[in-house]
Amino acid sequence: MQYVVYGRDRPGSLEIKVRCAEEHWTYMDGFADRMIARGPTLTSGDDDAEPTGSLHIVELPDVDSARVFAHEDPYFRADAFASVEVYGFRNLTRRTMWDFTGAVAGLGRYLLIARGRPPAVPLDSPHLIVGGELLDPDDGTALGAAALVEATGPDAASAMLGSPSTEVHHWRFGGRPDPEA
Repeated sequence: MQYVVYGRDRPGSLEIKVRCAEEHWTYMDGFADRMIARGPTLTSGDDDAEPTGSLHIVELPDVDSARVFAHEDPYFRADAFASVEVYGFRNLTRRTMWDFTGAVAGLGRYLLIARGRPPAVPLDSPHLIVGGELLDPDDGTALGAAALVEATGPDAASAMLGSPSTEVHHWRFGGRPDPEA
């Protein structure tokens, strides 16, 4: 089963995340072959934006494993998160973020979370990176949708799910930084 694990940062947690970054990346490296998507949510799409959260979509055997994954994250253990959400995920794109090859220069990247009646995920959009249904991790009940998208701005990103209750977060591809970049 796939799970969305989203840790929302505690105010003032940047120093904690900087201090724990290598430990966090090393921990996540252990799940590399099961990772669907990962990356920070941010205050803006600017290069100097600060993190507001940490998203991982990962394949794990069961909900207990997903909760352990969330609670063993060095960011969680160092108290960087105000909260951590764990959802089941039905990946309608059937791909990972690394399979997305249609990046358009100049478009921002966003995490969309819509709760309530599951909105339609725009599977035909060339700007959909990964998307699917959010599920109750315990009983599989549909709770909404989540998508990683490219768009010209937050309003355009929100419109992609067509739900008035869509949360929009600036997001970027995550993982260990490229030392040559």
